[in-house]
Amino acid sequence: MTDTDKDRAAGASQFPAVLPDSFGEPEGVEATAAEASHDPTAEWTGKRAGMGLALSGGGFRATLFGLGSLWRLNELGLLLKMTRITSVSGGSLAAGVLAAHWKDLNFSADGRATNFEQVVVARLREFCRRTLDWKVALLGLVPFLSAARLASKSYARHLTRMGDGRGATLADLPAKGLGPDFVFYATCMQTGSSFRFSREGLYDWKLGYVPKVDVPLATAMAASAGFPPVLAPLKLKTDPTMWRGEKAVSGLKDPDAIRRSLILSDGGVYDNMGIEALWKTMQWVLVSDAGAPFEFTRSSWANWFGQLGRVRDVLIQQTRALRKRMLMADFTATPAPRYGGAYWGIGTQIKAYSLNTCLCSDSTLTAALPLVSTRLRRLDPQTQERLINWGYALTDAAIRTHVDPSAAMGTLPYPATTMR
Repeated sequence: MTDTDKDRAAGASQFPAVLPDSFGEPEGVEATAAEASHDPTAEWTGKRAGMGLALSGGGFRATLFGLGSLWRLNELGLLLKMTRITSVSGGSLAAGVLAAHWKDLNFSADGRATNFEQVVVARLREFCRRTLDWKVALLGLVPFLSAARLASKSYARHLTRMGDGRGATLADLPAKGLGPDFVFYATCMQTGSSFRFSREGLYDWKLGYVPKVDVPLATAMAASAGFPPVLAPLKLKTDPTMWRGEKAVSGLKDPDAIRRSLILSDGGVYDNMGIEALWKTMQWVLVSDAGAPFEFTRSSWANWFGQLGRVRDVLIQQTRALRKRMLMADFTATPAPRYGGAYWGIGTQIKAYSLNTCLCSDSTLTAALPLVSTRLRRLDPQTQERLINWGYALTDAAIRTHVDPSAAMGTLPYPATTMR
């Protein structure tokens, strides 16, 4: 059964609670009321500006699919125009490299980074040639060692080390006006909320925010990609007196105890696409989704662990489906769309864009790419190139269909790698 954009747009999801301002962004009463029900027929009066990109989770598969998306966006001159880039889990590895080395990119007059392959692609491809998850997970079983912290050290060594030898911190992310606002999503296991790392600081709407805290970027990436139970949790200690913007939250009796020792897990536990920091304020929203497809089965598990695993899969699938439906409903809202943009998923069929020419065709190989493991496990060069090509090709088709119909078709990064 093919999951199409039309299927996902059927009906708007209903979010029962008002979602908070992100990083102090103002929101009017009328806009808040409309967002509370997320009714696409309600008039939106909030001010929108800028373009945002969300990179989903999904292990090294998402890292490389997202890399293909970034590659094409750079060639289109859109990477330099991004106001905000949000990321989750495997997508945060791609975003982390881009963020740490943004200052190293040489942008030409047409807005393209001419050294994108050397600065971003080479680092990520080399890193995805190694297996990380089970190695740090085993070491994490040793007392006083943490798998998440070991993963963080690996990211700092291979992905976020800057030219001066230092590992990038949140303070090294591009300042406003000098590049995108990078937001790395994790999940706070104590509050059950999304937890965000950015240059502006740490943010959890139930706990408040810590402004301008100097946390290693590799720590944010490890929290975002800390898939439980193998790579989680990441424990982060903060000074409770540094927190601001406390809200009265029913049932939250001792927030300072949580602030003192945060227990963070994969951002995909809360939102595998990381779009909440985009759809409230951006004029354009782009989503690159390499999340795992839901697998149908005839089996019925009698053992407890099998049942719990299946329940987890169903819950994740429903959460993702609601967010996709919300996104598509906003794209097609009446009397006018909430915002412009495009969604492309690793399971999207490229023929669905109905373009006269595309970079590749749907095939048995492209249909197999959503089944590539979502682990942080070594991927061979050919699989890497197919994932990058597919992310690039779908981005090209989505942008030419929904964002810039005048854009010329690109050229696959690895044309010699067959996609048929």
